[in-house]
Amino acid sequence: MADPSVDRMRRENPTLALMCLTVLALQSLVAGINLAIAQLAASDLHPDASDLVWIVDAYVLAFAGLLIPAGALGDRLGRKGVLIAGLALFGVANLISALAPNVAVLQAGRALGGVAAALAQPATLALLLQTTRPERRPYAIALWTACMGFGGMAGNLIAGAVLQYFDWPALFLTFVPVAVLLVAGVAAYVPRVPRHDAPTDPIGTVLLTGGLFALLYGIIEGPGKGWSDPVVLVSFAAGLLLLAAFTLWSLRARKPLLDPRIFRIATVRAGALGVGATFFALFGLFYVNAQFLQGVKGYSPLLTGVAIGPLAIGMGVMSRRAVPLVQRYGPRPVIATGLSVIVVGLALLSMVDAGTPYPVYAVCLLLMAAGMGLCAPALTGGILAGLPAGSAGLGSGLNSAAREVGAALGVAVIGTVLNAHHALRSADDFLAGLAVGYRVLAGVLVVATVLVVTMWPAPARDPEKVSAPA
Repeated sequence: MADPSVDRMRRENPTLALMCLTVLALQSLVAGINLAIAQLAASDLHPDASDLVWIVDAYVLAFAGLLIPAGALGDRLGRKGVLIAGLALFGVANLISALAPNVAVLQAGRALGGVAAALAQPATLALLLQTTRPERRPYAIALWTACMGFGGMAGNLIAGAVLQYFDWPALFLTFVPVAVLLVAGVAAYVPRVPRHDAPTDPIGTVLLTGGLFALLYGIIEGPGKGWSDPVVLVSFAAGLLLLAAFTLWSLRARKPLLDPRIFRIATVRAGALGVGATFFALFGLFYVNAQFLQGVKGYSPLLTGVAIGPLAIGMGVMSRRAVPLVQRYGPRPVIATGLSVIVVGLALLSMVDAGTPYPVYAVCLLLMAAGMGLCAPALTGGILAGLPAGSAGLGSGLNSAAREVGAALGVAVIGTVLNAHHALRSADDFLAGLAVGYRVLAGVLVVATVLVVTMWPAPARDPEKVSAPA
């Protein structure tokens, strides 16, 4: 009879690789689509400015709005099955997007892709945790969080390479065989894990999803319509009312989708804020990086994708170093240092201009990535460690939702600053808006850093290492 521990060890590495490749693919399309905007604007679809916004953000809206209920669904129905379903739907959605005859079909394909990503992504971390030995879990979490960041960089590189030689549909077609290969790999190598009695809460699901959709709609439309536009204000009001109703419902429900009382746990509260803050900064950078390198520096799409490479290097190196540093010093100082380094990177980026040599720009990117790689594993570990066993999918959904909301806010904030400076008029106007935008991002991150470090348990109470529920 085979030794179960030997069988588990044999399956660990393929599962870890497949889970990381999955989040890499899902995140790549979030960032990569930004490089296709110029081609889409000039295409036979003839999209207007509002159409372009929703071609990009329909994916983000569906993805972020459904992450938490999708994570709970995986806990209840089985994480492997939900992951395979999500990946299959991801392939179909990208095929629809590639073949779209008009803007409406393309936007529908993008929204369907967001639904698929919401199904798949929470299951990846939950499966990774359940198939990894306890002593390896901190390193597995570090690699998974690094791949979350790598996804944005990979998306820029893939999109740059594809769009250099092909038209925009090729970008979506690229991910169809990727989805097929991932489905085959998961089916063959990832073990089925026990299901958990996750709550069925249809009312809570509708309230939470509706609240997040309304809130994100306001965030996405704000920079273009103006923050005082009635549609934006109604969206925010509806979102806040629905989320308040969700909170009241969940406090009284016998088995709520997400118990608001978990935010009394310091590491969950601080971890969610910290994850949101790091991706607030990263996606603010992604939003203007391509415009700066292509519009100001004159780089091609391919060179733009390659130029963001220092982000991958910094995050890859520091995410591996983060685990032993947390084990030695505790999460709190490591998180504080990582967030502070991101602030320094943003401050330096606010000084770039048309004459800035690329090596100097690369150092700024390297600092941003090093800070993220340093703090992200501990922040994710703090969220997961605060949740009960059996809720890994829900915890992954909460972690991912915090990230997506933070990313949407980062894009909205820097987009608003650029609009205020009429950044499309000239390179000088763009650079003026860029400088102010980066300083605003840095200022917000300073406030978030103080809050996260203050909320996190005092050093004497810190766990010895990043951990996750068994």
